Amino acid sequence: MAYTVGSMHTKLVMLAREFIGVPAVFASEVMQRLMLLVEKVAVTNATILITGESGSGKEIVARAIHHYSLRSSKSWVDLNCAALPENLLESELFGHEKGAFSGADASKPGLFEVADRGTLFLDEIGDLDPRMQVKLLRVLDGASYYRVGGVKKVSVDVRLVAATNQDLKAAVQEGRFRSDLYHRLSQIPICVPPLRERIDDIAPLAIHYLAQQGSSFHFSGEVLEKLRAHDWPGNVRELRNVVMRASVLAQGPEITLEDLPEEFLHRSFSGGLQNFAALSDMERRAILAALEESGGHQQKAADKLGISKRTLQRKIKSYGMAAEREPVAG
Repeated sequence: MAYTVGSMHTKLVMLAREFIGVPAVFASEVMQRLMLLVEKVAVTNATILITGESGSGKEIVARAIHHYSLRSSKSWVDLNCAALPENLLESELFGHEKGAFSGADASKPGLFEVADRGTLFLDEIGDLDPRMQVKLLRVLDGASYYRVGGVKKVSVDVRLVAATNQDLKAAVQEGRFRSDLYHRLSQIPICVPPLRERIDDIAPLAIHYLAQQGSSFHFSGEVLEKLRAHDWPGNVRELRNVVMRASVLAQGPEITLEDLPEEFLHRSFSGGLQNFAALSDMERRAILAALEESGGHQQKAADKLGISKRTLQRKIKSYGMAAEREPVAG
C-alpha cells in the first residue's frame, strides 16, 4: 500500500507492507532501494547476513526476505542467539533426545527441524561461542547432525538468514569469530542504514506508531520537524518509545513539543553540542525579535514564530529571558 504523508516541508510517498504479521513503513529512497534488493535476493537460496545498528530494523528485513522467498508458505522460525546460554542454545537449535540431560523428560526437535523447507533467522549471530560456530558451519555446508544425546542423524533443508549489530570482520581479525563461518554467512550481505541516514522515514514511522496509540492523535508541525532533526542513537526502537511516551503524556489530541521527553529536546539536533548551541542562539534571537515587533505581546509573538503561546512561554523561561525583557501578558 502506498499513500502520501505531508509535513511542514515535505510530501512523501509512504510505503506500508506487512511481513509475517509485522508492519513495515518506509518512505526514504535508500530503504526503497534496499527493499528492491531484498525482493531480488529473496528468491535465491543464498545465506544472507544482515548488519546494522541495534534497533535499525534488521528483523523486518529478515521477515521481508522470507515473505518474498519461494519458501514463504513454509515455516518462519527466529531465535536470538544472545538470549540463551551455550548448553541451552545447542538444544534449542539442534534438539535433544529424552534423557540427554537433567530435565530432558521428552525428545524435542530443534529449530532447524522446525524450519525445515522454510527460513531460520538467527539474530545476534556474533554472540555464538566457538563450538557452536563450528557446528553451525557444518550444517550450513549440508552436513547432517545429531540431536543432543541422539544416535540418529538429522538432515534438513533450511534457508538461513543471520543478523548482527557487531563488526564481524573485526571479530574475525580478533579471533572471536571464525573466518570460514563469516564468509559462509555473508554470501549476500545487506546493511540496514541507521535512522539518522534515512530522515524521510522518520515522520511516516512516527505517524504509524502514533496511529497505533489511538486514531484521535496527531503531531504538530514543529514536533515532526523536531523528530526529523534528532540523531536517533536508538534508531527505530527509540522513535517508537518516544512516540508512545508522548501519546501517554499528551494533554489533547495534538502532540506538541511539551509532550516530548525533556532530555530528548536537549539533544535533538544532529551535529553535537556546538551545532545545538548555535541553533539555540538563533532561536533565542528570533524570539527576542518577535517580542520586539509585537511590543512584548506573547500571543502575537507566538503567532509570528508559528508556535503556541505555551511553547513560547516555556522557551522564554528556558532561555532565562525574563530578566532581559519582561513580556507583557498576552
